Amino acid sequence: MSIPSRPFKILGLQQIAIGGLDKGRLRHLWVDLLGVPVTGTFKSERENVDEDICTLGQGAYAVEVDLMQPLDPDKKPAVHATPLNHIGLWVDNLPAAVQWLEAQGLRFAPGGIRPGAAGHDICFVHPKGNDQFPVGGEGVLIELVQAPPEVVKALG
Repeated sequence: MSIPSRPFKILGLQQIAIGGLDKGRLRHLWVDLLGVPVTGTFKSERENVDEDICTLGQGAYAVEVDLMQPLDPDKKPAVHATPLNHIGLWVDNLPAAVQWLEAQGLRFAPGGIRPGAAGHDICFVHPKGNDQFPVGGEGVLIELVQAPPEVVKALG
């Protein structure tokens, strides 16, 4: 079976939406530890959401990271019920990032820094904290990816 010509083109990543019961915990990870700036907020009774809009990059390279919590966890939509599987983030200095984040109490998944599927060095932030490292990905597996020089130049 042949796939018809596609009348559109996927251009890049526009947003990543992450839900949780406590937006403060999400902010601690994404804003305080990872340094992603909050650029807006959104609250909607209809959508049952209280959201901080964070932005990585600029212009055409900008990607939103929306941190969401339900206004009422017993109502729909349940923005916290499916946090996300995993997301990948370019990092300009992966070893320095891992060292600093571990010192801040961030838990990494077993395996350490290693080559990833695309040939870039990677490591994963564990979805959950533990006694030794109390901060995790708040239910989301986060892949940190060493950016190659051309990406660092374009996005740095």
